[in-house]
Formats: sequence, structure tokens, C-alpha cells
Amino acid sequence: MTQRIDKYTALIMQPHIHVADDRAGIQKNLQRALQMIDFGVGYTWELPARLVVFPEYFLQGVTTPGKGEHGIDSFMKKAITFDGPEFKTLADKAREYKLYIAGGGVVEKVPQFPDRWFNTAFIIGPDGELALRYHKWHIPASIGLGSSPHDLFDEYKQVFGGDIKTLFPVIDTPIGKLGTMTCHDGCTPEVSRALGYNGVEVICHPVALQEIEGVSPPWDFWMFTRRTRAHDNMAYVLGSNWGTVDYAYYPRAFCSGNSFAIDYTGMVMRHAPYPEEQVLAATIDIEALREHRSRCNHNTWVDVRTEGFRQIYDKPIYPANQFPSGKPPRTLADKMGPLKQVFADLYGRGQFVPPAGMNVADMPRLHEQRVRRAQDLGTLKKS
Repeated sequence: MTQRIDKYTALIMQPHIHVADDRAGIQKNLQRALQMIDFGVGYTWELPARLVVFPEYFLQGVTTPGKGEHGIDSFMKKAITFDGPEFKTLADKAREYKLYIAGGGVVEKVPQFPDRWFNTAFIIGPDGELALRYHKWHIPASIGLGSSPHDLFDEYKQVFGGDIKTLFPVIDTPIGKLGTMTCHDGCTPEVSRALGYNGVEVICHPVALQEIEGVSPPWDFWMFTRRTRAHDNMAYVLGSNWGTVDYAYYPRAFCSGNSFAIDYTGMVMRHAPYPEEQVLAATIDIEALREHRSRCNHNTWVDVRTEGFRQIYDKPIYPANQFPSGKPPRTLADKMGPLKQVFADLYGRGQFVPPAGMNVADMPRLHEQRVRRAQDLGTLKKS
């Protein structure tokens, strides 16, 4: 018989971020994160905080195309490990307040693949131990320089395993079943669906989502897609974005806040619709979620009829193993190289139709021309 889980407070952090170049920059972000935990836990004493969610790259920051783009060497200089001092400090804070602390975008180096870094999300338990580690799956080729497990999938499976429960882990805890997905993972349904398949009840969703791509209305794809992810899987989604940022090549509102808590029906519970530091507090009611899932009407899992959809995934779209050992993506232009074949396949099978005056063979060339033009202008690094 399952044990009752009392309501609790989840804290969604929207911090000011410094794009770090070294350990000193990481420490600056870390100390601010600790202060925000102290504030949030102190303020919500009547319904105690049990879970804290930080955004993507909240420790190290990240760079994008343009004059400020970092290559792999710059990222590796600020890469950290889970047995290092940064996580020991977070573990101490988790033990102090008996919290689960989640975050993402950790520039992580692992000994098995020393020539690259992974964009890693984590959950630390109230005992101070690492309870969950997840390597971001859907890294956009045009922005994210970290390696996805898919980039070296055959090798990755040999080291970490390739089962859906291993790739998209969910942990069963005294505050519910917790999982994570990172930023671009939430733009399409697959990762959240895998978490839902694994039983997730609370999705901790760290992001570093830029206003230039549409965080605020009228487009606001950040909100409508994540409400859909919550609705599809009947799970809470706690989305944490940056508040403001210090970096010479970014506007301060580069990632313009809009952090939120969405419930298991897709309704917005809390929202910080502005680019500034903030802490959101949301009440999590796991018993209400579990009762909701027990009904058959409008249950988004009991009516799933899988047989008709298998053909979508029979053949690769973005093919695996594009960046095996010895060949990590070194620049964003390098990371975008495989997209030529993806465009050729999408247009070749008739799924996409070329613009007027162009044919299927033009489409991968068009992508390649755009990359070369950006490199000539200096807005993309040359490999």
C-alpha cells in the first residue's frame, strides 16, 4: 500500500547569471544560488520547501553564435565533475534544509569521454547524495556545443546503458516521482513522453531560453509547449529560466525570466513574466495528481494507441553517432554539419516542400551556404 505524501512547497529559481570563464565565475553564481535557497526556504516555513529547481547553466553560463561564441576548449576550462567542490557545497545545502535540489546545464566532464562535455541535469537528495543525473538528449545543433548521448550513441550505451529508464531516469522519492528534462528537450514531445512512460510526477525543467527566440507573448512558445508537456503526461512541470545576465555580448534580459509552475492538467499555477531575479513558490499536491490519474475520462495515457505511429521512428531523422570518440563537436558550425543530410532526407521523402524555384537537392546546399556566409562574417567560428 502506498504511503500518503503531504503537500509541500517547490521553489523555482530565476537567478541573475554571470557567464563564467573560470572557477571564480562559477563560485560567484554558486554563492548567489545558495543565498536564494536561504531566502526561499525561510519565506515558505509554513508549508516547508522540499524541492528547489535552478535553470540551465546556472553555475557556468553559456555562449551562443556571434563574437562571444566559445569553442570546446573554452568550455572544457570551466567543466566540472560531480565529485568536485561545487557539488559538495550544494550537497551541504541540501542536507541543511532536507531538500531535493535540481538544476541543469552543468558543463560536465566524464572520465570515459575526456575529449568532450555533456549538458547535464541533476537532482541532489536531502542526504546530500546525487540521486539523479541526466545527459540532455535534444541539444539544438545550432546552439548547444555539448554532446548528446545520441552523438556517440553506440559508445555511450556501452558505458551508461541504453534502456529508456537509463537514458531518461525517474526517481521514486518521498515527495513523488521526480525527473528532469533540459530546455530544448521540452520543445518536442519525445523526452517528456519517455519520462511519463517511466512514471514521472514532477518534471524539473531547467532552461536558458532566450527572448530573441520567443519567451514572451505574442509567440511565447516556451509557455504553450510546456503546458502541453504537462497536460500530455499529467505531470507537474517546474520551468526555471535565467532572470538577467552579465556578459559583454548579451543584453541583460537575454533569457528573460518567465519561469513558472504548471500543474498536471496543464494549468499555470505561478509565473514570473519578466526578466529579473525571482523565487517562485508553488504548492505540490502529489495525492491530487494521483487521484486525477485514476480517472479514465480525458486521461492522456490510457488511450494511447501506439501501433499506428511506429513508422515515424522506424528510420533515423537526425542520425546517431555523428561525433564519436576523437571527434567531438569543436564549434557550432561543426555541430551543424550533419544537418545537411537531415535536410536532404526530410525534403527527399516529401515531408518538407522546397520554397518556390528550389528543388530537393538545393536544400542541404542552402544550409551549407548560410553557415559559410556566417563564418565569413565572423558570426560563426571556423573549425
